[in-house]
Amino acid sequence: MARTSLTVADLVAWTQRFRDLMVEHRAALTELDSAIGDADHGSNMARGMQSAVEKLEQTAPETVGAWGKSVGMTLVSSVGGASGPLYGTFFLRFGASGGDATELDAAALGAALRAGLEGVLARGKAEPGDKTMIDALGPALDAFDAAVDQGLEAAIAAARDAAAAGRDATEPLQARKGRASYLGERSIGHVDPGATSTAYLFDALATATGSAA
Repeated sequence: MARTSLTVADLVAWTQRFRDLMVEHRAALTELDSAIGDADHGSNMARGMQSAVEKLEQTAPETVGAWGKSVGMTLVSSVGGASGPLYGTFFLRFGASGGDATELDAAALGAALRAGLEGVLARGKAEPGDKTMIDALGPALDAFDAAVDQGLEAAIAAARDAAAAGRDATEPLQARKGRASYLGERSIGHVDPGATSTAYLFDALATATGSAA
């Protein structure tokens, strides 16, 4: 039977799966970042997500808000550069949207994801096309909203596919934010590492919730 909501345990499983992907692809993410950034995105995200999972194992969250606060604050406090504050803000805003709820239906999940995006936009000041994680995150949420009438799992799968397409679409872009922007036209031809980790974020969500088909 297709699921109609996500529990806090599902969100914890999402965190664990995202940690696994960050560890597995740490070297590849760092290689992407070495071309146009600080060469630390993979190591930073792997370390931060490992810390986030350990924190969840120490104190199991009972609500969506508690989960988001735990993950978000851990990333903000343990990951340097831009990725810690940006991902931390995403999870903090996601959690705040869910609040004291213990389950999220498709509409509530969409609202929480959108709150996370708005937090990233406010903190990073990036716009679509700047060659950042927004170029994967924005299309993912648009696809989620477009497919939500088909059910929760279909919406998550659509978001995963759109995030991957958004990641790939950053390759021909010229960076307009962050260290990559200093390279000007030399940033063209490289996939953005932040958009890549964001694609993994939605891949993890689809896998952890059984929405990977």
